[in-house]
Amino acid sequence: MTLDIEAVAAFAQTLPEVTEGTHWGHRTWKVAGKVFLWERPFSKADLKRFGDERVPDEPIIAIRAEDVQDKLAILESGPAGAFDIQHFANYPAYLIELALAADEQVREAITDGWLAVAPPKLAGEFLGD
Repeated sequence: MTLDIEAVAAFAQTLPEVTEGTHWGHRTWKVAGKVFLWERPFSKADLKRFGDERVPDEPIIAIRAEDVQDKLAILESGPAGAFDIQHFANYPAYLIELALAADEQVREAITDGWLAVAPPKLAGEFLGD
């Protein structure tokens, strides 16, 4: 079973001090004013860049990584459904095709995204440091 966007939203809200909003008409989730998770449908330009490659099925979520090296390490580890697009080149975030990703993997990725932008004190409290 895979998570849908409502389950993603419900899980994101379980993390401390998360607020939900919208940006460009799409749902976003923030901690301390910093976005760590958002819905990321494809633009016409994105679709064109796929060319003959398979276009991932929506819903797609974008998740912040600590930095670009962290993003690359995540993608190299090959989690199901995780991918990158040209628009995100040199940006510390990656995408997940929810239909291909395991529930626990998505929850872990969301938590890691939250940790990437949460204030250090809040992250420490969450981790029990």
